[in-house]
Amino acid sequence: MALRITPPQVPAERPIALEFRVAEPKEGASVKQFEVVHEKLFHLFLVSQDLQWFAHLHPDADMDGRFRLTTQLPKPGVYRLLADFYPRGGTPQLLPRTLTTAGYVKPIEEGIPALSADLAPKHGENLNVELSLDPPEPIAGKKAMLFFKVSPADGLEPYLGAWGHMLAASADLADTIHEHPFFAEGGPQLQFNLFFPRATMYRVWVQFQRQGVVNTVAFTVPVSKLH
Repeated sequence: MALRITPPQVPAERPIALEFRVAEPKEGASVKQFEVVHEKLFHLFLVSQDLQWFAHLHPDADMDGRFRLTTQLPKPGVYRLLADFYPRGGTPQLLPRTLTTAGYVKPIEEGIPALSADLAPKHGENLNVELSLDPPEPIAGKKAMLFFKVSPADGLEPYLGAWGHMLAASADLADTIHEHPFFAEGGPQLQFNLFFPRATMYRVWVQFQRQGVVNTVAFTVPVSKLH
């Protein structure tokens, strides 16, 4: 995947244009056919290095197979970009890139946040979300079940073809996981199954739609080593 950003010296707090080109790995020919996944051809996630800002966006496809989007980064810093797409005849892809805004000189390793566990109930735009874990503290490499209880559950609707969307990211943004519910029947409880790859802290964003409003909330989940 090739990414072109305009202007190339990426500004913060100003519009930037992103253009994505997907190429076949052997001959380099542009891929022009993609499968629709959850109502979109391309899902784009943007996460700030401090894990305080998250966006789930959808670039538009051109006739030549390129995807384009205009967006804005909220403040100077380092950002992780994750492109999620499914080339026709290939396999689903989740490809990362790292962006640094112009003039930001702080070393990347100094910007890694020191996260603390945060499993407290969260309040979205028109929805409250509670999280429980099984096991209570997930173990790296083992299945973890995340149960989200939403209230009020009336008016819960599918969002982009699923009852919920999740992005989990390690504190250093090296590991990212995009998942949808393993079990959901329109509320009030939705179950996601994850395999966290490492023992560290993970920021977990979930999105649920109720009465036409998309609610985005975040939790911080500690993951332990296998003893």
